[in-house]
Amino acid sequence: MKKTMLAILFFVISISYIHAGNGNKYGKEITLKEKTKISSILAEPQKYVGKTVLVEGTVVAVCEKRGCWMELASDEKFQKIKIKVKDGEIVFPLEESGKTALVEGTVYEIKMTKEQAIEAAKHEAEEHGTKFDPASVKGPVTLYQIKGLGAVIK
Repeated sequence: MKKTMLAILFFVISISYIHAGNGNKYGKEITLKEKTKISSILAEPQKYVGKTVLVEGTVVAVCEKRGCWMELASDEKFQKIKIKVKDGEIVFPLEESGKTALVEGTVYEIKMTKEQAIEAAKHEAEEHGTKFDPASVKGPVTLYQIKGLGAVIK
């Protein structure tokens, strides 16, 4: 009886450990094996536009309204990249902030005129409840983001 109980206990602990190691899954299954450094994407973004990549980083921000995006810290200080998903398709909970995320997605480019950049920055400031000065936007802006397809957050 003791051996059976020990075997069951070992099995339950093993399953719990394996499950905990997988993290929370969002969207599609991750299929890529080789990771791309966020710093590499930001250093040569045109090289990656239209390509599907696997990136890893700490979640430093999550959309507070709909969970439709999150930002990952790069492997280089003071760099980050936004992971954007279609509203409602994947929802990233605020509780994932500070955890490590593994994300598969496609790199894309957003080109904005100065006026569009001002509107985008104004919207972001409203979302975060911060002040916004339109004079802080100096000209047209090009952003690079990842369209998230699937993620695992631990």
